[in-house]
This record gives sequence, C-alpha cells and structure tokens, in this order.
Amino acid sequence: MTPQNGNEAAPARREPRPRRVVITGAGRDFGRTLALFFARRGDEVLLSARDLAAAEHVADEIRGLGSDRVHALRCDLADPASVRAFADEIATVTDHVDVLVNNGARWLSGEDLASAADEDIAATVASTVTGTVLVTKHLLPLLLKSDRPDVVNLISSAGLTGNHRTRAHAAFYAAKHGQAGLADLLSPQLRPHGVRVISLYPPDFSNPDPLGPDWDTTPRGVGCELTAHSLVECVMFAIDQPRDCFIKAFHFEQTT
Repeated sequence: MTPQNGNEAAPARREPRPRRVVITGAGRDFGRTLALFFARRGDEVLLSARDLAAAEHVADEIRGLGSDRVHALRCDLADPASVRAFADEIATVTDHVDVLVNNGARWLSGEDLASAADEDIAATVASTVTGTVLVTKHLLPLLLKSDRPDVVNLISSAGLTGNHRTRAHAAFYAAKHGQAGLADLLSPQLRPHGVRVISLYPPDFSNPDPLGPDWDTTPRGVGCELTAHSLVECVMFAIDQPRDCFIKAFHFEQTT
C-alpha cells in the first residue's frame, strides 16, 4: 500500500560510480586542482600537460593520496600531431571516456595588441581554440562509448561579450571567444547523442593548493574573490546531475 500522509522518505541519492576523466592542462594551476579532486572521488584520471614531467609530478601526487588509477600523458595543444598522438595513447589505456575537461589554454598578458610577439599570439590562439577543437574531435568516439558522457569547458569571463575586466592580451580574449563559439555549437549538436557540453565562464579566481591548509580555510563569503574550491563544486554538481539535466553554462558575478 502506498502511504497517503506525504511523509514517505525520499529515495536515497546514490553515490556516483567512478568515472574515467581526461583533463588537459593538468600539470599546474586549476587543471592540477581538478585532477586531484577527481582522484579523491575515486575516479580514474588521465591528465595531460605540454611538459610530461609536470604531468608526471601531478600523477605522483595522486598516487601519494592512495590512488593508482592515474595516467600522465604529454599533449601540446598547439600541435595537431601531438593532439592526435595524445588521443591515440588514451585509446590504448581505456575503451571509453566519461568526462573530457578542456582546461588547457595558454595565458597571454599585454596592455595592447603590439605588446606580444607574433609567435606567442599564434600559440595562444592555437592551444586554446584549435587544441580544444581537436581534442574534442579525437576523443569524441571514446565519449560516445560512455553511458554518461560529459564535455566540460573551462572558458573564462574573457569569452563573454562586453567583458574587459580580465587582464589579458586581446589574443587571449579572441581565443576564449573561439572556445565559447565552439561550445555553443557543440551543445545542440551532441545533445541528441547524450553528450552534455558544460561550460564555465569564471572571472579571475584564487586557486589555493588543494593539498595545503588554505584549501579549506580560504574565505568564501559574500564579497570574497571566487575560489577554485567553488569552481570544482560547480563542475561536480553539473556532471552528477541525472541525464535529463543539461546544464549548458555557469556564469559568475565578478565581486572584486
């Protein structure tokens, strides 16, 4: 008999099954933060960096947390041949990918257009735009073999029209707008295949060391700078939603 008093307990939410997660640009900064956090959840992490030694260092940190489900790979996002080799290597490690995090991008600062060398401008655009396109293209077959595929794009408020508050070179702004355009197009294209495309547009944020004391003590109140801790929780919230829930983007107020 079904209770009629409205007090029946809600079904318990199940803990998510471990995922296989690919993270680009994971040798430092927020990519490292994400890699450590996914590993702490019990996920298998395939992390890449342009410098293999940097990726290996983060992999060693993950092993130090007690997880051996980690793979360090080299990928220069500005080099199509390197991206193809990266995707081929992933295919030898796993038969599917559950989450692809497009985090890697080359930062470029500069007060005016002439302040950066041509080579740096080309590398910034190539790593951020071309790299994201090619990584997604070459890993899509493995994503389509997952029963819960997600593509997460760490874009930046620099990719929003009318935003000029990030202290970056114009080429970085252009590259981030390219990423945003790709995400806007891929979201409806991949939705019929069950692939969710989730983009985050954070302003400048603090990124305390996840393995240090500041991770849990950095203030997160009203008026405080956005923290990597909160960004990580946004990512996990989005990918843990049931498959009928397609969260397209996270936009953030810049409070500082």
